Amino acid sequence: MIGFLLRGVIAALGLWLATRWLPGVVIDAPTTLLLAGLLLGLVNAIVRPIAIILTLPMTVVTLGLFLLVINAAMVGLVALLLPGFQMQGFWTAILTAIVVSVVSWIGSWFIGPKGKIEILRRKSN
Repeated sequence: MIGFLLRGVIAALGLWLATRWLPGVVIDAPTTLLLAGLLLGLVNAIVRPIAIILTLPMTVVTLGLFLLVINAAMVGLVALLLPGFQMQGFWTAILTAIVVSVVSWIGSWFIGPKGKIEILRRKSN
């Protein structure tokens, strides 16, 4: 449970960066931002695997690039479900999905598989 919440906060950080860097992404309030991060985690856990299986032939033909479209669709779905989250256009959704993915990838370096924050230490001889 704590791992899901931490990943939701990391996704919210990615969405916040997208609102700062991309002109077509608007999130009205900080609570909407946190809800968007948690909802994005939930959508990625439930809807995204189904979408990947249904579009597997297209993903294979495009050598995996269609996964960007699926990620953009998940971000767009969250934008449709939350009233304070607006996104303008397909390319804005693609760029938002890339920003959120990179931030989540970097954030997952610090979160272990059990959802605990891991601190790497170097032992001195």
